[in-house]
Amino acid sequence: MIIGLTGGIGAGKSVVGGILAELGALVIDTDKVGHRVYAPGSEGWRRLVDAFGDSIVASDGTIDRKRLGAIVFDDPARRRALNAIVHPLIFQEVLHEIAERRAAGFAGHVVLEAPVLLEAKGTGLVDCIWLVTAPRRAIHERLAGSRDLTPDDIEARMAAQLSDDERRAHADVVIENDGDLAALRARVAAAWRTLEPPSA
Repeated sequence: MIIGLTGGIGAGKSVVGGILAELGALVIDTDKVGHRVYAPGSEGWRRLVDAFGDSIVASDGTIDRKRLGAIVFDDPARRRALNAIVHPLIFQEVLHEIAERRAAGFAGHVVLEAPVLLEAKGTGLVDCIWLVTAPRRAIHERLAGSRDLTPDDIEARMAAQLSDDERRAHADVVIENDGDLAALRARVAAAWRTLEPPSA
């Protein structure tokens, strides 16, 4: 199966993805795929520079994600333009990577770690959707400690996303990340056991 793993900022998707990898899944992080699809010299790089200008190019030739983010964060039209360029390229690369791994003999479950799976209309790529949620307080603590964001920064990022209630409407499995790591591992393992065994 291909599982779409999604959730809001700071919910703990990457931790859940790591647990699933330990359980035998092939985990594909769409953020990392995104970096590849607009690497210097790529089609994605050229299209982003054409759309947003040379100011988004860092001194080493890569796309400066912070500068690009500042341009699109408060401008819905420019954010849509960015997504229209990047999301199809990411999905194309993900399908290519899955096909390569299948051809190499991997027959297990694939987890597509995709924060904006729903917003990017990527549900057609997956067989089911797993949603990771966390209490607002825990999200604030996690992000303030790991990303040096102010409470206002965190609230702005959360407000720019779908709400957990909106995500729940699409989710087949909800993993509540509201305890310690041992509790999270137990919940992920329980959800994993509900899957059909991979075909040999």
